[in-house]
Amino acid sequence: RERALLWCVLVAAWEAAWGQLRYSVPEEMPKGSFVGDVAKDLGLELPALRHRGVRVLDTGRMQYFFLDLQNGHLSTKERVDREEICAAVAKCALNFEILIKNPLKLYRGEVEILDINDNSPTFPVRVSVLEISEYTAPGTRFPLEKAQDPDIGTNSLQNYECSESTYFSLDVKNGDDGVTYPELILVKSLDREEQATHHLILIATDSGSPVKSGSTTIQIIVLDGNDNAPEFTQPVYRATVREDVVVGSRVLQVTATDRDEGPNAEVKYSFFKIPEKFEKTFKLDPESGEIEITEKLNFEEQGVYELDVQARDAGGLSSHSKVLIKVSDVNNHVPEIVIMSVFSPVPEDTPLGTVIAIFSVQDRDSGANGEVRCSIAEGLPFRLEKSFDNYYSVVTAEELDREEVPEYNVTVRAADGGSPALWSSAVLALRVLDVNDNAPVFAEARYSARPSYDAFLPENNPPGSLLCTVSALDLDDGDNSRLVYSIESGQVQGAPTSSFVHINPENGNLYAQRTFDFELLQVLPVSVAVRDSGSPPLHANVTVYIFVLDQNDHAPTI
Repeated sequence: RERALLWCVLVAAWEAAWGQLRYSVPEEMPKGSFVGDVAKDLGLELPALRHRGVRVLDTGRMQYFFLDLQNGHLSTKERVDREEICAAVAKCALNFEILIKNPLKLYRGEVEILDINDNSPTFPVRVSVLEISEYTAPGTRFPLEKAQDPDIGTNSLQNYECSESTYFSLDVKNGDDGVTYPELILVKSLDREEQATHHLILIATDSGSPVKSGSTTIQIIVLDGNDNAPEFTQPVYRATVREDVVVGSRVLQVTATDRDEGPNAEVKYSFFKIPEKFEKTFKLDPESGEIEITEKLNFEEQGVYELDVQARDAGGLSSHSKVLIKVSDVNNHVPEIVIMSVFSPVPEDTPLGTVIAIFSVQDRDSGANGEVRCSIAEGLPFRLEKSFDNYYSVVTAEELDREEVPEYNVTVRAADGGSPALWSSAVLALRVLDVNDNAPVFAEARYSARPSYDAFLPENNPPGSLLCTVSALDLDDGDNSRLVYSIESGQVQGAPTSSFVHINPENGNLYAQRTFDFELLQVLPVSVAVRDSGSPPLHANVTVYIFVLDQNDHAPTI
């Protein structure tokens, strides 16, 4: 029954249909919130959802959605935090796949997680201290601590504002990494004797609805003495390193000079208000200005690092420069093969182009290192077809014959475009299901019945005598090869053939139904048929000739 059902499904309506469902939902929605009406969008009746094997495929990642088979709605399985899932990515989308059986269809869906303004801009510290010499020339710029806002778009950090001051003004710029950062500009010469400290309030705002903001206090201490601040040899230092560079390797060296003499010319280097995770990745030697790597790099997590460095003399004067470190990708991730579905056993009369397996591949590298090519061994009756993105189908390319090859182990190989290329493989075990495509075949086209101990069948034999045994062979399997023997309808001397002989339907033994009389019958032709138990059954025929020989059972008469 299971084989017959599978045969009907595969032969009658086996196809792979790929579709795209797109929905959007705000982040932080409660568990069970409505996302989309899948049943309506796919044109499915609600009762069909429960009878067609509809399910959301699990590809090994965390599942944020589930499909309610009662109403056909796709709903949230967990509360979704866009910042936790996608961080600063502009478009945050979660993918899901829906598999429908009978007939086979695979739909891919995408749910875009919309940002809401649920985070305020924040500064790392509530109070930051800035020491400036009273001899600092107007127009000198001082980078300030950047605020952080994990939201995106208009909900993210948009602008900075500063409290009014006669000595300072605020300038807001965009860095090479697209981040907005504030700089304090000295517009009037300082006089420590007149005012030793200044206090400013720096406010960071977003453009969400409602607008959210965060603030920090800037305490400016005016230093006395020291005429010249250190000067860097370059405004921006640039370097490119491979992501597999050894920890402890030197990246570059920054250099600053101070025209003063003595202690005021002694320059110390340090990072200036960089993210904490950057401080764990790089180390700056305060004496030499050399930057070295202290933690393994990962291109997929961080491709560019922008570091602010400070050169400060013993008198308290300082200057700043930027260091841009670009990480180049290395082919260090093996392609991953995820088997979605395998349909086995496969009937041997499966039409060409039938889908027998679906799988996906992914490689976390970038560029050519992340481009994956899939293949299967040559000489197999299958081929690969790419569905969309990184999804592939294994389909039949030639007719299958169980009697020749009853099962296949199909090895799928995925290789990336790196140099040298990395690859992985997976084996699909496929069993070929028998169908009744071979008729029974008799061992001999003609049988002559003779007793086993001499060359003739004497007349006057007792009823029930074994006449001969016919034998046939069927190459099919199971019920398709189970044979049943029978005598074809016919007449001999006006009587049905079955009144002369009968046959055992299981083993083909042919027996006499009556006593033969040579004077009445010399040769009895019997047509024997054999049928298998397939659906529909196949059959073959053979003629058995029974030769009746004379016995001396009559005395002469005058």
